[in-house]
Amino acid sequence: MRLLRHLFARSSRRLFPEDSLHRITEAIAAGERLHRGEVMFAVETNLPPSAVLAGVQARERGHEVFVRLRTWDTEANNGVLIYLLLADHRIEIVADRGLDGRVSDAQWAQVCRLIEQEMRAGHPERAVIEGVRAVSDLLALHWPQQEGQCDEDELPNRPALLD
Repeated sequence: MRLLRHLFARSSRRLFPEDSLHRITEAIAAGERLHRGEVMFAVETNLPPSAVLAGVQARERGHEVFVRLRTWDTEANNGVLIYLLLADHRIEIVADRGLDGRVSDAQWAQVCRLIEQEMRAGHPERAVIEGVRAVSDLLALHWPQQEGQCDEDELPNRPALLD
């Protein structure tokens, strides 16, 4: 059944057209003005059949994407990836080691539930924007912007479509 879901998954480009990607990019940029962390969003329609048959799960794939997109490549090790695997209806948040012990698994899970709720309601763009805001709120608690301090935008704000 899982293989069929991956073979016939609805394209991420249909859920997130160009104007939607632009608004998500703007939400990431706005959030990053509140904190010194780096937020990325990546969406993947499906996994290749070989990965599905090998049992690759969304969490494992999220870590692979975290590395592939170099989300870890920040000076303060405070990058966060919101990863959405459409075929499995899974959201994963992968945070760099600079956030270990600062943001709990329960807090990340709460953000995932928020995104899931909006996705189920048929609002993919709103789901991602609300998720970005929630992640930004958590980052602002632990890595707030400092007045007068220049914060370099170290990672791209544009969503990654991995189709």
